[in-house]
Amino acid sequence: MRWKAFKIGVLVIGLFGLPGCSSTIEDYRGTSPEFQLFEYFDGQVKAWGMLQDWQGKLTRRFEVDIRGVVAGNQLTLDEDFLFDNGEKQQRTWVIHRGLDKGHYVGRAGDVIGQAKGRSIGNALRWQYVLRVPVGETTFDISLDDWMFRQDSKRVFNRATMKKWGVTVGTITLFFEKQ
Repeated sequence: MRWKAFKIGVLVIGLFGLPGCSSTIEDYRGTSPEFQLFEYFDGQVKAWGMLQDWQGKLTRRFEVDIRGVVAGNQLTLDEDFLFDNGEKQQRTWVIHRGLDKGHYVGRAGDVIGQAKGRSIGNALRWQYVLRVPVGETTFDISLDDWMFRQDSKRVFNRATMKKWGVTVGTITLFFEKQ
């Protein structure tokens, strides 16, 4: 009887206790190298990535050529995507520094509303809603995008994609400053 109660207790903690244990940007205070968004993306950056569905199955691979230009408190990123099936996409981000250090806001043509980001230590958390075309329709997908500065040239990125609060996929990217 005690063993059954123990297993039920572990299950309850797992279902209700663990979501409160998720990472926050504050967890990265004091880590290095410091992720300075404008400094890293100023110039040419190359990225390689993959999209996985909700079950972890690889569904797409892609490369991205990124050209960043900093002008005062604005960073413009021109991104050219090439997918494994030959499809090409283009996105332009316009990102502004916020009033507080490490805060950013941005817009892109396929982003609904405004993206918001914050960096502390070697991490940047970037959150936004992306309009994704699928066949004859579109879906608005919420992205919780985490970037981690590895060194002077490399950044790792993992984004969780959700629809109605349910994870529908993940994007993993590796950036390298040219």
